[in-house]
Amino acid sequence: MDHSHLAANWADVRRRVDEACRAAGRDPAEVSILPVSKTFDAEVVRAAVALGLRRFGENKVQEIRDKSGPLADCGIAWVVIGHLQTNKARDVARLASEVQSLDRPELAEALHHRLQIEGRTIDVLVQVKTSSEESKYGLPPAGLPAFLDSLARYDTLRVRGLMTLAVHADDPGEVRACFRQLRELRDAAQARGHELPRLSMGMSGDFPLAIAEGATEVRIGTAIFGRRPAPTSF
Repeated sequence: MDHSHLAANWADVRRRVDEACRAAGRDPAEVSILPVSKTFDAEVVRAAVALGLRRFGENKVQEIRDKSGPLADCGIAWVVIGHLQTNKARDVARLASEVQSLDRPELAEALHHRLQIEGRTIDVLVQVKTSSEESKYGLPPAGLPAFLDSLARYDTLRVRGLMTLAVHADDPGEVRACFRQLRELRDAAQARGHELPRLSMGMSGDFPLAIAEGATEVRIGTAIFGRRPAPTSF
């Protein structure tokens, strides 16, 4: 199958991210792009690897499990960005390099336990709910200080920053407010002594707004890979 569109899409996304950085008065080197390969098969991911990409975000741990075997020779760092159930901790501890959706104490405990068994450590971002939409997951903002303090007891979890999903709205001001809140929460946490250099926020439809509010990483799927295939049960 021809995947030549990936190179053009990747170049276009990188250009648009760089432009958004310059418009916000920021250095483009400050913002990385996490390609989100959810629902695309191993062949498509391999084509993206050929472009030099090595980190890929996935919503479902089952997809990482299914793709990691055929792509074992590619040196991929798999990043969990979707809501994570505690019963998936074993697979995450074996296969993932990072979790961006850590949002509750029982998940931290489950990941720590399985990582101890595997003898591994991983990077984690705390997902904070900055919108009122019931469909969105994340730690309530008011609970962030205590949760960050509690994570200090888990030496297998390297807490690197925060992540959020903005509200789905036509008003850019509403979307941008979600990103601004995450940055302000991060700044307050850093003032309390937590080192949180990373802010993962912004996707294909809203990443310029996230970059304007301080995103250090944007999660891009459709703009790189194209329209998603029909959902598959995992």
